[in-house]
Amino acid sequence: MTATRPDPDDRHAGGAAARAGATGPHSLPAALVRQVIAGLPSGLVVVNNTNVVVLVNSAARRMGVVAGDQLGVPDVADLVTACRLAGAERNRQLDLPPVPEPPLTRARPDQTALAVWAYARPLGDSGYVSVLLDDITDSRRVEAVRRDFVANVSHELKTPVGALHLLAEAVSEASEDPVAVRRFASRMTHESARLARLVQEIIDLSRLQGAEPMPELAPVPVSVVLAEAVDRNRYNAQAHEISVAVIGAGGLRVRGDEGQLVTAVANLLDNAISYSPRGTRVVLGVRQVGEIVEISVADEGIGIAEKDLERVFERFYRADPARSRATGGTGLGLAIVKHIATNHGGSVGVWSAEGRGSTFTLRLPAGPDDPAVADGRAADDRAAEDRTGGAVSGAVGAGSAPGSR
Repeated sequence: MTATRPDPDDRHAGGAAARAGATGPHSLPAALVRQVIAGLPSGLVVVNNTNVVVLVNSAARRMGVVAGDQLGVPDVADLVTACRLAGAERNRQLDLPPVPEPPLTRARPDQTALAVWAYARPLGDSGYVSVLLDDITDSRRVEAVRRDFVANVSHELKTPVGALHLLAEAVSEASEDPVAVRRFASRMTHESARLARLVQEIIDLSRLQGAEPMPELAPVPVSVVLAEAVDRNRYNAQAHEISVAVIGAGGLRVRGDEGQLVTAVANLLDNAISYSPRGTRVVLGVRQVGEIVEISVADEGIGIAEKDLERVFERFYRADPARSRATGGTGLGLAIVKHIATNHGGSVGVWSAEGRGSTFTLRLPAGPDDPAVADGRAADDRAAEDRTGGAVSGAVGAGSAPGSR
């Protein structure tokens, strides 16, 4: 906590605060009161009857509401005036201007306003007013995300449900035409599968975002994760005539939840297969860089436009909506990958160029090298290689750079 000037009234206010916090015959020393105020996570400012700041804690300083010994945000000054005129507490939500990060003197263009609830309260009849500022930026962002999520889910669910309704009517009207019935039934199967996948991915994403606690993390062989991911996409790869090559997986381990890691890699692999031309190859590459294990999925597909690269991990965002509808994509697969990476203390990134394909890289903290399980790990790796053997073609030597194009 800092004070803008030594003021007898300020000292008096400190003594009053100490007496207000007293229990029984005892009182809290003014120095301890100041320490309590300084440690508050909320911003606190006290101004006198001429709006000179006489008390301000470090949280309020960081919010940028004080300039010298004056209130630096007009909205806060207006709230103080309204409180003083009414002689009663006044509160409202305010957006504070972004505060420059030292050593900068101006806020960055990408900095957002700080959202706060400001509570102004008169301190007796002295004209002093206290202002408490609670940062609600994160909670407001979460609420906005929730609203967007509900709106997007409603829209996405309406599409397959509406399609199924129309197809059911078409089947009924074409009951005398076996060819048309088979065609409509095939479309109904496609839409129902899309609906089931969408519902499952909504459930998965909800769990990853905190609806359920994270399972206990344990060392997981990377080869096992890749083997299961390849196995899940075996039929999809064969249907698209895509060959899948796995390189550099031997012996590496990460610390995590095997089920979630398999989901993340399987989603990346499914995405690569869906956006690749027939007869091309997808490469699953693994390598360790320092304490990080990188799992890359590289394809020879259509690529992603530069304007879309920053948004591909957003929920329901599709760089190519028409292609997503054709492949049954939900727009949630990459968002799930991002949340899994974050929950494991890692990250996911993408390199892409239109017409040259894409490479998604999942970066995860390396798992501990436990000598006691070295033999078991080798057995896991051999088993994983056996499992991927049927789905892997065009193998690349381990000396090649994972995901190289």
